[in-house]
Amino acid sequence: MSVPPVISFRDVWLSFDRPILKGVSFDLHAGATKIILGGSGSGKTTILRLIMGLLKPDSGTVSVDGVEVQRLPEDELRDIRLKIGMVFQEGALFDSLSVGENVGFRLDEDGLPPEETEARVRDMLGFVELSPFFERMPSELSGGQRRRVAVARALAARPGIMLYDEPTTGLDPITATTITDLIVKVRDLDGVTSILVTHQLRDAYNVARTFAWKKDGEFLFNAVADLSIVAGTEFLMLREGEVAFEGTAHELQTSGDPYIREFLS
Repeated sequence: MSVPPVISFRDVWLSFDRPILKGVSFDLHAGATKIILGGSGSGKTTILRLIMGLLKPDSGTVSVDGVEVQRLPEDELRDIRLKIGMVFQEGALFDSLSVGENVGFRLDEDGLPPEETEARVRDMLGFVELSPFFERMPSELSGGQRRRVAVARALAARPGIMLYDEPTTGLDPITATTITDLIVKVRDLDGVTSILVTHQLRDAYNVARTFAWKKDGEFLFNAVADLSIVAGTEFLMLREGEVAFEGTAHELQTSGDPYIREFLS
């Protein structure tokens, strides 16, 4: 018996003043990562908004854990959104709140007791290796630190699904690697199902080829050179709202399709 996907798109169409998505279909199974590539305006972020129920397709179905999101009224979308953590492109922290208050914001909204909220927040800050930053304000953080706080905030409610919208945009390569390592940690240590939207091929390959584990309280990483042995991460490439490619990192790298070759170059 096959295991149903956690996220499923079936022939999804959406237009505004022009077609944004044109018949997009894909599945994402539990614990796996889907990396969505494509040029500006190709529909990458639109996919995340559809999953969250922030947009509804003109036709087709968007399912999360077997529930068709586009059929739900606004008051019933909360149950779906509670399963999802989202990291926005710029981090989107509340500048008037401390790091600890930012990370615990959703927990406070959900009525978790203060002592449990603080314990969870400190645990999440430890996970993103920012334990000493509990009392600091966002204005005191670097760009990379703000993104890591955003990841901690998204993880605080222990979602089963993580959505990352261009989380390394504007970061230098070394700082970007700390973010991709964090995405890998969430995938490998917590078994979270995730979608990474990016136009940064370097960062996409870093997520695909890197593996994380914990030993004696220390987080360890290993990056494999041979993409043909990478498992658990798939690529989806959009071109003008259509799926131009879906497959493994190795299949993407070795594709002979002229558009893909141009994009990869």
